[in-house]
Amino acid sequence: MAQVAPAAVIVLAAGAGTRMVSSTPKVLHRIGGRSLLGHAMHAAQGLDPDLVTVVVRHERDAVAAHAVEVNPDVVITDQDEVPGTGRAVQCAMSVLDATIQARRVGQQGVPIGAEGQGAGGGVEGAIVVIAGDVPLLDAETLDQLVTAHHEDDNAVTVLSTRVDDPTGYGRIIRDEATGQVTGIVEERDASDEQRKVDEINSSVYVFDAALLRLALGQLTTDNAQGEVYLTDVISIAHREGRNVRAVLSDDPILVEGVNDRVQLAALGAELNRRILTDWMQRGVTVVDPDTTWVDVDVDLAQDVTLLPGTQLHGATSVAAGATIGPDTTLTDVEVGPGATIIRTHGSLAVIGEGATVGPYAYLRPGTELGAKGKIGTFVEVKNGKIGAGTKVPHLSYVGDATIGERSNIGAGTIFVNYDGVNKHHTTVGKGARTGANNIFIAPVTIGDGAYTAGGTVVRYEVPAGALAVSAGRQRNIEGWVERRRPGTEAAEIAQQARGGDAPVNLSSQARAEQARAQEQGSKPASATPADGVGYGYRVPESTPTPPFGTPLTESNGESNTGQSNNEGGSAQ
Repeated sequence: MAQVAPAAVIVLAAGAGTRMVSSTPKVLHRIGGRSLLGHAMHAAQGLDPDLVTVVVRHERDAVAAHAVEVNPDVVITDQDEVPGTGRAVQCAMSVLDATIQARRVGQQGVPIGAEGQGAGGGVEGAIVVIAGDVPLLDAETLDQLVTAHHEDDNAVTVLSTRVDDPTGYGRIIRDEATGQVTGIVEERDASDEQRKVDEINSSVYVFDAALLRLALGQLTTDNAQGEVYLTDVISIAHREGRNVRAVLSDDPILVEGVNDRVQLAALGAELNRRILTDWMQRGVTVVDPDTTWVDVDVDLAQDVTLLPGTQLHGATSVAAGATIGPDTTLTDVEVGPGATIIRTHGSLAVIGEGATVGPYAYLRPGTELGAKGKIGTFVEVKNGKIGAGTKVPHLSYVGDATIGERSNIGAGTIFVNYDGVNKHHTTVGKGARTGANNIFIAPVTIGDGAYTAGGTVVRYEVPAGALAVSAGRQRNIEGWVERRRPGTEAAEIAQQARGGDAPVNLSSQARAEQARAQEQGSKPASATPADGVGYGYRVPESTPTPPFGTPLTESNGESNTGQSNNEGGSAQ
């Protein structure tokens, strides 16, 4: 924060930015996790000013709404149809003065007898003006500018820099004897001699409010572009005999603006390079900076390792010793100490200490993985809380669920959470073991320490310590391939496997069927799904299968869980 905080910061964001060739306003394009305007406003807030105003015109509503989103206390200034940065600041000063006057009336009221006489003067002190399309400008640089402004008792202080090719920029014109700035000349208005000057204007200023108000009243559109130039304030201040100085920055890219998408990409890459350099100097390993992207609001701890292809966005935080990547994108994800995340896409998730995720996992909002837990290969989690030490290793979807600690979810498990209208919740207790290819139709609860068999569909509660089984016994229909698929490669291989013409141990039903076929000399019946368990084969009435929902005897060593006529759902 500046030693003396400015009275106000004016952010210029009214331009159309036609060279972006975009339906999105230029200042709303993003690099490093923020809009261009967001970067400018963040730098402005770093000075702790009394007021911040953003000047808008092109796509006014979108830009104003975004500014309020970034800083709810921002004051919006509307620029009228008169073009130019000078006009933008004229409009802003009117709004700032009115804001100060309204605040004064609100605090002090109107004295009796002073009705209709106005509320006194407006904003006083230092006024900082910055452009909304200069994303690398930081609060530290602005702080130095404001400090120099006060220490030198300047009326105007300009931030300048030197470049090899100053074409297109306004030139800083100095008095050779005193070094004071006598004016800023725009490219179109410059003489051949002035065009040789390599010190350029960054469009970043600090003005004394009283001088600025005086000078703004004298601005005209008498120039090559027919605009109201803010730069004319400098020459007016010089004529008034006031101090006008420039603070020279030795980092030209810090004050470079964005006019097209080429510059947007270049400044985005440079910002990312600076972010990564800063983190590496603070103890983070970045294996391949060229393929690693980290937003400005990401927080990394010491001894974090970022592998190639990693992208960290938003408010993502990574604790000490964690490894992210390769090929991982995280947005607003909290990663605990020592965790490992491989080839994963995640957002709004929390990963606990020592947990492992991936490869090829998808973490949707609401995912929480406990310490030393595992979300494995081709697993998607949405609004799922997975307890400490619990594993979901393979090919599963966990949606709207709570899974207790130290449980294991079998491969191919689907938590069916959506009935076509509403989402429902599934709870799996601690220490549970669920089989492969399970389907849990919510709402349902599986108790602590419970087991489910492979292929089970769970519709009703499974008590603690119980085994849920929903499938009937497996039945092998001997000789079915040779009888129902004769002449196929499978039939020939099956015949060879059982020793050529050795008879198959057929059931009485199968033998009778075979005999009828031989007597009739007909081809085997065509297969139809309606025949039951096997295509073209009916279960003999003498060996009925217990209906779903009927427990088998203990001697069978298994039991059936009850089945429901409830309709199933889908996983979303």
